[in-house]
Amino acid sequence: MSRSTYEAAGVSLAKAVDVVERLRAAAESTGARGFGSFAALHPLGDGRLLAATTDSIGTKTIVARARGKLGVCGADMAAHCINDVITSGAEPLILLDYVAAGRVELEQVAELVEGAAGVCREAGVALVGGETAEMPDVYRDGELDFAATCVGVVREEDMIDGSMVEAGDTVIGLPSAGVHANGFTLVRRVLEDEDYDGDDLLAPTRLYLEDVRRLRPRARAFAHVTGGGIEGNLSRVVPAGLRARVDWDAWERPPVFAWLARHVEEAELRRVFNLGIGFLAVVREAWSGELVVGRIERA
Repeated sequence: MSRSTYEAAGVSLAKAVDVVERLRAAAESTGARGFGSFAALHPLGDGRLLAATTDSIGTKTIVARARGKLGVCGADMAAHCINDVITSGAEPLILLDYVAAGRVELEQVAELVEGAAGVCREAGVALVGGETAEMPDVYRDGELDFAATCVGVVREEDMIDGSMVEAGDTVIGLPSAGVHANGFTLVRRVLEDEDYDGDDLLAPTRLYLEDVRRLRPRARAFAHVTGGGIEGNLSRVVPAGLRARVDWDAWERPPVFAWLARHVEEAELRRVFNLGIGFLAVVREAWSGELVVGRIERA
């Protein structure tokens, strides 16, 4: 049986990295700080920095809408952006959203925004506004996109950027609810060969705000496990000369990943999906009850 890959499904992770590097000089010429990180930072001049991130839900909406669960994608988008912002040590403050479609359907927009609002209420984040765009020449019938921007604030002395990470540090993993919001172009290709109706397929992205608040006093780095998998996202916060060695047997994967494994090679699964770990913290030593999923070592 042929095995599915993300690139064959139409998404190139390598190209995504190339785009960031291609745009870096233009962005940094404007004074940008943290370009390419989970959250970009901008100093306010009073010892505080704004932390901001923006992202799109991608193709999860195609699967969710067909199963009557579009609101899940709204929750995904809010949690995803908040999780990115808090990797910097920031407190999230506000969220803005953007819905685009060939033809806007009020009920679908309402489902998305209400899903996002639920997460915002949980996080104490104000959903301050957004934009709805109807573009029939850009989107095909029935297609829509949902994106969001989150902004937070962090004091300079409280910023967490991975610069203090050292060899011997411990990597703690926080469980995911399932696939979350990344890799759905590949998921959809697998669904063409075999159906799956487990809750962990469309379960919304977990919000890790309370976990992060608890870990902040001793965290040396945080990583949100999105596109690129566990190793790919850890590499974004581990300094040059170091690497994370992941213990792939340290946790039990949600059932959805066993289903995907029947169609996707292990190396590709690790490169694309969170595999049951949605957020990571690098600390000196783990405390009792915390899930150790790796160690930092010299490259």
